[in-house]
Amino acid sequence: MTMRHVLRRWCWLVALAAIACSPSLASALTTQSLDPGWQFRLAPGDPHVQAHPRAAQWLPATVPGSAQTDLLASQLVPDPYWRDDEAKIQWVGLSNWQYRTRFEVAAATLARRHIDIVFDGLDTFADVYLNGHKILVADNMFRRWRVPVKSLLHAGANALEVRLYSPIKRLQPWLLRQPYALPGEFDSVFGDEPKGKQTANYVRKAAYQYGWDWGPRIVTEGIWQGVKLESWDTLRLADFSIAQPSVTAEVAKLQAQLELQSDVAGSAHVALHWRTPNGKTGSLDRKLALRAGDNTVAIPFEIAHPDRWWPAGYGKPNLYDFHVDVAVDGTSVASADRETGLRSVELRRQKDRWGRRFEFVVNGVPIFAKGANFIPMDSFPTRVTSARIRQLLQSAHDANMNMLRVWGGGYYLPDDFYVEADKLGLMVWQEFMFGGAIPPADRAFRDNVRNEAAQQVRRLRDHPSIVLWCGNNEVETGWESWDDRKVFKKTITAAQRKRIEHGMRQLFDHTLRDAVAKYEPSVPYWPGSPGTDYAGPVNVTDDGDYHYWNVWSGDALPATAYLDVTPRFMSEYGLQAMPPMATIDAFTEPSDRTLDSQVIRAHQKFDRGPHYAESKGNQRLLAYVEREFGKPKSFVAADYLSQAMQAEGIQLAAEHLRASRPESMGSLYWQLDDVWPGITWSSIDYYGRWKMLQFHARRFYAPVLIAALRNHGVTTVSLVSDLAKATPVRWRVRVMDFAGKVLVERTADAKLAPLSSTHVARYTDAQLLQGADPRATFAVFELLEGGKTVSRNLVFFEAPKDLALPAPHIRAGLRPDADGYVLELSSDALAREVWVSFGAVDATLSDNAFDLLPGQRVSLQVRSHANLAALREALRVQDVADATAGGVH
Repeated sequence: MTMRHVLRRWCWLVALAAIACSPSLASALTTQSLDPGWQFRLAPGDPHVQAHPRAAQWLPATVPGSAQTDLLASQLVPDPYWRDDEAKIQWVGLSNWQYRTRFEVAAATLARRHIDIVFDGLDTFADVYLNGHKILVADNMFRRWRVPVKSLLHAGANALEVRLYSPIKRLQPWLLRQPYALPGEFDSVFGDEPKGKQTANYVRKAAYQYGWDWGPRIVTEGIWQGVKLESWDTLRLADFSIAQPSVTAEVAKLQAQLELQSDVAGSAHVALHWRTPNGKTGSLDRKLALRAGDNTVAIPFEIAHPDRWWPAGYGKPNLYDFHVDVAVDGTSVASADRETGLRSVELRRQKDRWGRRFEFVVNGVPIFAKGANFIPMDSFPTRVTSARIRQLLQSAHDANMNMLRVWGGGYYLPDDFYVEADKLGLMVWQEFMFGGAIPPADRAFRDNVRNEAAQQVRRLRDHPSIVLWCGNNEVETGWESWDDRKVFKKTITAAQRKRIEHGMRQLFDHTLRDAVAKYEPSVPYWPGSPGTDYAGPVNVTDDGDYHYWNVWSGDALPATAYLDVTPRFMSEYGLQAMPPMATIDAFTEPSDRTLDSQVIRAHQKFDRGPHYAESKGNQRLLAYVEREFGKPKSFVAADYLSQAMQAEGIQLAAEHLRASRPESMGSLYWQLDDVWPGITWSSIDYYGRWKMLQFHARRFYAPVLIAALRNHGVTTVSLVSDLAKATPVRWRVRVMDFAGKVLVERTADAKLAPLSSTHVARYTDAQLLQGADPRATFAVFELLEGGKTVSRNLVFFEAPKDLALPAPHIRAGLRPDADGYVLELSSDALAREVWVSFGAVDATLSDNAFDLLPGQRVSLQVRSHANLAALREALRVQDVADATAGGVH
């Protein structure tokens, strides 16, 4: 958006604000925040009072927040991310808590006809009292709660109390009396729940907080979103949305949808204004006949030749501003604003020669989805700032991603996430919050979810970035194929099994599908991932989306196995890696820094067993590293090589999927971000530091790509383009030794076909090597546009550990320039996976984790608050040869 457009928008919003603040709006809805002034304590009689007497006293609390974050602020619990202190905070989630505040209500507020208390989020089992009267019983973390309270308020001070109950302790006695416990996810390693008796299935709460294979177990309780008092007189605008029944290049046929609550029948006047992305404005006026009670209004209108919203890489993510005013008898009583993008979305599912498509089509253009899975950014949602959201989404955009899958085991993300995705053109695959556990089959549970789904779809429906609503993550595939589910099904009766399966079908095929169809029919619904929309078995390669875990999990196959699987859309696959050493240093003591230490095992959640001492995750990680690179010479080298292994493995998969277009139309690796500093599948760690994978992703997700994929001794070369127009290019292959001597060189002209992958060559090893030593030779495949290399890939003829890699002499020179610093690198021999770091000194580099060819000179932009001397002292350059043999450069 240009500065001129920013100024235009600011002036337009100021003008509308002036209207909204005029004296004629005296009867409009007013809002009073109830977030300040809270206190909390352990509930009287809680069994943990004796062990934690200070927590039983009234202490200052922050709303929004949680008992855990309030205790951290009072320094009554240690940081659970430090070393293995996760265990020391478990008692908090097993306790009951009391929150209280007092707030003033003015006589003018009491004179209003309606006064509601609104809780935007309670975590999770809570009783709420106002001036001693119970006004609410809450049982769903994902719902907003609105309670009329006018009759209970009085002028002056009013007392508000929230009693929170441990979800584990609330449900466990009931669950232990049941004939069976539904299969869940991960058993607790802390002994607070019997194995196989997980309570998380039965409560509408973020599942990841009960522990996952990439994050800690921290079962939060608290007032996790804002609290407010809303008052109005005869009319309230309950909802405002811009529906998009049809959007084409010629015309956008839209509806302004309003939900109005009116005390009396009568008429109202609606004025709708909008501003286009280029600053032009439009408006319409309508007179409405209202009845007493709830009124749903849809006002159709059109915008000719709309500036449509496009995903990243396909055009501008254009956004429109809409403002509505509702007036009664000439007095404005309600107003609202929405920002949205105009676009059409289709999930194309036609049959073809490979099976059945799974292809996103935006504005009529098939989009190859390039991205990653997005998990919660912290165990404590209220610690996530808007700045951190912007950083993560900007990092995704900078890596040429166009889609993020918001995974179903977390929570519905804050508005800031979707606003930023809208602005960046990042498509969002949005899941309802079911992470894989088998849900209860009873109607009351579904009714609770129905209300949740209605609220969340209505909250998010104006975000053009959301291109899919998905019912769950891995519920159906788990029920079909996971070993523990197979065992469970043998222990229950046929009637019990039928009831469970009927409940799942009702929930995911009807309750959630119906919510999307009712509130956001222009966006496709998909019942579960992986899935086939009930067309047959799930997690198959010829229909629907696919999760592939035989690499890393399952059979622990090598990364080359990715080349043997071509699904229609790969929505999960991944390899683990350690985070950068600066992150490990942040949660460990020096004595902790071995793969087998108690602390490092505590931050590795994969295959952990009932105790940290039995964790096998780091063994798996080391096995993958050693299979590719051989034995690391140190802990630091293992950290580096784990990242190289992850980056190269995921690159192989992503490039194979892109080269397989249109048979495959999506690559979403697991996972973009981290919930805490740990050893996980992420490409960006908890502190926002890029791992090698994120740098590789920027290259393998680039708009144009030369994919050179060697499998079973044959290298297949494809030219891939996400561009909408044909582009003339030249591609070449050079076979050289590690000192840079060119043994074979071939070039060819080609035309990059738009939105496609074009196979251009196939070489056997013998054709490329022509008798050269495969241990000391490699091939460089490059795509050139206008004489400039726009994509490069290297092919090796042996596993990295079997190559005769020399110890390259890498020259590194750091100097200041107008934009910070420039680091110039060159090498006398091939340097594999060159990794530049600055230890504890934070610095951002324009590129990293690349192969440096013999004689090649690379200039990197370096940005840091540190001075030149500090950067030079901290500078370290690593490569594969350095990590496996020889000294440090």
